[in-house]
Amino acid sequence: MQFSRDVLDVIIIGGGPAGLSAALVLARCRRRLLICDARAPRNARSAALHGFLSRDGIPPLELLRIGREELHAYGVEPRQVTVTELTRVGDVFEATFDDQQKVRARIALIATGVRDYPPEIPGLQECYGVTVHHCPYCDGWEHRDQTIAVIARGSAGVGLALSLKTWTTHVVLCTDGGRGIRPRDRQQLTREGIEVRTRKIVRVDHDGPHVRALVFADGSSTPCEAIFFSARQSQQCELAARLGCEMNRGGAVKTGDLGETHLPGLYVVGDASRDVQFAIVAAAEGAKAAVAINKALQAHAGLVPESASNEPAAHVEDEREAEGQPTPTR
Repeated sequence: MQFSRDVLDVIIIGGGPAGLSAALVLARCRRRLLICDARAPRNARSAALHGFLSRDGIPPLELLRIGREELHAYGVEPRQVTVTELTRVGDVFEATFDDQQKVRARIALIATGVRDYPPEIPGLQECYGVTVHHCPYCDGWEHRDQTIAVIARGSAGVGLALSLKTWTTHVVLCTDGGRGIRPRDRQQLTREGIEVRTRKIVRVDHDGPHVRALVFADGSSTPCEAIFFSARQSQQCELAARLGCEMNRGGAVKTGDLGETHLPGLYVVGDASRDVQFAIVAAAEGAKAAVAINKALQAHAGLVPESASNEPAAHVEDEREAEGQPTPTR
């Protein structure tokens, strides 16, 4: 089928590390694309981004600014717009923006990420992103050897509290009124020197963005210098769900290794599709999906060997061996 020039090759929904990385790879493949960015990144409140090779400690919004700037050399200008609808129309996807404009593309890549729901405790939001966090791999180092309070319940709270012992010996688990800790878990917490406070938390005492203590309903308090929490997440947007994508128990979209979904031509990458929610992993997933997307477009254009999809795998391996090429290991 021949597509109109009005139909883009790819529409990328989401301008975070995953979306920008995919856009960079696809732009270098000379693909006609549009990247839509609502400019509402998950980590906008964070003071710094960590664990990203060559960019450790960079403010998250600065990383995204650099990413957008790098796309300019390839004629790609991210559009600040929200995609409100994404539908399948024949063999293409049609995206509707919040200004009611529409565009069509052969392939759609959703990279909008997830939304966190911090505990609704007075004083906590004022410290979020500076001394209140959800990911110890992202922010644990900055609070090494400090007193850390964990706000979480059940096995998630036990796991997070134990994990944080990697960064400090001073951890207290606060369940905010929850009492559902298994006896075996409580014994392990005791062995590790982790105090458990089950009282309802009424506020976070703080000095500007710096946590000082958690105050409980009975008037008691526990001093702390940082808070890590475990709470629910949801998709930043519902586009994948509306298209029938299946979600896992954590609320992320179930995808293949390259971001492919059950719907041909629809890909989902980044925090929206995986459990390891690092910016550098999201960027890598975006790049991998971009290669898969480019190969799909090449196949559609007849630019892959016909034998690759028709010949038995054993015959292809025999040809490789005859030509002195290594055979992939299964």
